[in-house]
Amino acid sequence: MNASRPRMIMVALVLLAFVPAAWAQSAGLPAGQPEALQASGVPGSPGATTTVDGRVLPNPPTPFAGHIDLNALQSVPAWAPRIVPPKGAPNILLIMTDDVGFSAPSTFGGVIPTPSLDRIAADGLRYTNFHSTALCSPTRAALITGKNHHSVGFGVVAEQSTGFPGYNATIGPENATIGRILLENGYRTAWIGKNHNTPDYAQSQAGPFDQWPNGLGFQHYYGFNGGDTSQWQPNLFLDTTQIYPFQGHPQWNLITAMADDAIGWMDQLNSIDPTLPFFLYYVPGGTHAPHHPTPEWIDKIHAMHLFDGGWNNLRDTIFANQKKLGVIPQSAQLTAWPDGLLKNWDQLGDEDKKLFIRQAEVYAAYLAYTDHEIGRVIQAVQDMGKLDNTLIIYISGDNGASAEGTPNGTPNEGLVFNGVYLPVAAQMKWYDAWGTDQTYPHMAVPWAWAFDTPFKWTKQIASYFGGTRQGMAISWPAVIKDKGGVRNQFAHVIDIVPTLLEATGIPAPAVVDGVAQKPIEGTSLAYTFDKANTDSPTRHRTQYFEMFGMRALWHDGWMLSTPPLNDPWNLSGPAIAAPSNAFKWELYDTSKDWTQNTDVAATNPDKLREMQDRLWTELASHQVLPLDSSLATRLVAPRPSVTAGRTEFDYSGRRLTGIPRSSAPNVLNTSYTIKADITVPETGTEGMINTFGGRFGGYGLYLLKGKPVFVWNLLGLKQMRWEGPSALAPGKHTLEFDFAYDGLGFATLAFNDTSGIGHGGMGTFKVDGAVVAEQKMDQTIPLLMPIDESFDIGADTLTAVSPDYQVPFDFAGTIDGLKITIDPPKLTPEQAATLQAKLDASLRNANN
Repeated sequence: MNASRPRMIMVALVLLAFVPAAWAQSAGLPAGQPEALQASGVPGSPGATTTVDGRVLPNPPTPFAGHIDLNALQSVPAWAPRIVPPKGAPNILLIMTDDVGFSAPSTFGGVIPTPSLDRIAADGLRYTNFHSTALCSPTRAALITGKNHHSVGFGVVAEQSTGFPGYNATIGPENATIGRILLENGYRTAWIGKNHNTPDYAQSQAGPFDQWPNGLGFQHYYGFNGGDTSQWQPNLFLDTTQIYPFQGHPQWNLITAMADDAIGWMDQLNSIDPTLPFFLYYVPGGTHAPHHPTPEWIDKIHAMHLFDGGWNNLRDTIFANQKKLGVIPQSAQLTAWPDGLLKNWDQLGDEDKKLFIRQAEVYAAYLAYTDHEIGRVIQAVQDMGKLDNTLIIYISGDNGASAEGTPNGTPNEGLVFNGVYLPVAAQMKWYDAWGTDQTYPHMAVPWAWAFDTPFKWTKQIASYFGGTRQGMAISWPAVIKDKGGVRNQFAHVIDIVPTLLEATGIPAPAVVDGVAQKPIEGTSLAYTFDKANTDSPTRHRTQYFEMFGMRALWHDGWMLSTPPLNDPWNLSGPAIAAPSNAFKWELYDTSKDWTQNTDVAATNPDKLREMQDRLWTELASHQVLPLDSSLATRLVAPRPSVTAGRTEFDYSGRRLTGIPRSSAPNVLNTSYTIKADITVPETGTEGMINTFGGRFGGYGLYLLKGKPVFVWNLLGLKQMRWEGPSALAPGKHTLEFDFAYDGLGFATLAFNDTSGIGHGGMGTFKVDGAVVAEQKMDQTIPLLMPIDESFDIGADTLTAVSPDYQVPFDFAGTIDGLKITIDPPKLTPEQAATLQAKLDASLRNANN
């Protein structure tokens, strides 16, 4: 061996040992350990720990601190220290419920018992001036990033994303979530419950998964991806795998199951190592529709007779309670009931009152049930002996109470998204089943208005506190000593991330995965933890609001607002053509007018202009433009999904289940053919061949006792059926359903025109090339299939599209192939010109 060879190897090893330090210097970090870092244990030992600088994540490689010689016996090993948070950093339990108005819970004056929220308020602080964005996904994106919703691509819900930076439903690499930041600083992280921050076009089993909770910094995920789901048969995922724990367990409910999962996850961590700090983001679907409490909770609330006096009396009761609790000023005024928009209780007939009381009781049961299960999670923290150093933030709702149930309520939320509003008499058939898995229910708008007392308006309306004001309670026994204190400083969901960072002593990173980070836009609320700051001015001085073209600006106590032009339950109509100049402006001095009761724009023209100018600056700097007022029609806008641009879909026939709406062939408002080649065994067979949808709408192609059947379920209101005359003989067969659509289809939506959707057509069912059934459909589903159902081949995994069978209804034969062909209507030049002329005229009118 060359004598110089070992010497050369030693030189190389020495140089290699210095590479990490040189890399750290090139990244702008000190090569050694900054004095601020907290280390424990013998350096290089397996038990050594350290905090990290935190400015660059993941933390740059630690320089090797041992010694490398030619042989292991002459070398000294050294482990990189395990990363831990700063000493004293708390465990974090961040809770947010869904669609809960400010005054629904007892903690903020409501009549619905929420003892768990009461507990956190009594152990800590009650926040009375905290705000959301007025809608689900946007609030959630702002909450986990500390940045405004448009700044992180969530100007609307994920299902309404469009190709503009403020609306693409993508939390980019420049916006690391609080989960990712805490994970890289030594926390264990979990997201349990509702997601709604994954683009709908990325929710299939093909991914990509970088926008799923696991890809956003949460090691454990147990929940659902869409805006809502059945709590009885949810579209549920464990990390990125769909699971069906409810099958065979009719009493199972997700509200309880997610509490079980959260408790199990925390207990597992505690058993493995009690010193491991955790961040649990706990976000139940309650109380978003469908309102699905268990029967015993409905019975408990019914026995309390909370709503027998109606919604007008309820508002008065709540308003009085709020003043007694001190969660509104004594000078606050109750905003007027919207006569002409919503009926007063004494205008209703007996049947109306009966149904509406039932709706409110089921809703209240859902909230009480959700709060109870949250209480189990909080109690588990106490039982582990960790409550003292656990920071618990409990946000009551991600927006105001929802008005998406229409003035009469609905037994199926999907009806509203498709422009179908049922009268009370038609809904009474579901009275006894309300809240069970036979309904997907939502309550009447007047209840939502009452649950937003003392404010005006509801969810979606970003310009009024009825849409944005949320109750919040924070406890941290080791730090917050003003137990039961009330804080009235203006705050917003973007303030939560900086609050957590200050509480943990962790800096906001400048670079994550090599990508420079946008600055945090919120303001820490940690200053409010000190009793001495009870009456300190808010440090969050300016906040814009925007949703569906409605805008507002809060600045130093003044509130600029645009009244809505459309009712928030009218989800299926055309958009306002030019929202930038379509709205009236109002101005409120909230330092004197807590509830936005008195418009002072006319007497403060200079302040009005100042606020308008400031608002446009905010909108331009946070990716809010272009303004878009469209609602349901945006749900069907083209997106970069795996189906984009495709008209033919060939499937092998192997069992394929759980494909979400955005990754499945869309057979609405188009002609299409579904063709299946199957083999029937000698013993005969039955089962699902292909389905999309379930109990509340969709289609199914299946064999029932050997007989071929095709069914369209029209939103749970009507079923249309095509079937063969007899069971199929053993052997190979071809089944084909062909639909010829009569309308112009989705193409008219590009012109802000809905005339092309929801039309009928002729359905023809063939077996082995011969027509066995043919009938015309007068109408079809115009916009949306059920958002929590899936496209399945060889089984039906969630709810049955027909009462003919029980899920999963596995196909016992062989599917040799399935082909779906879409033939969308194409506008003629003349049709396009006519539609364009109408659009141009509406734009001209809007600008006049």
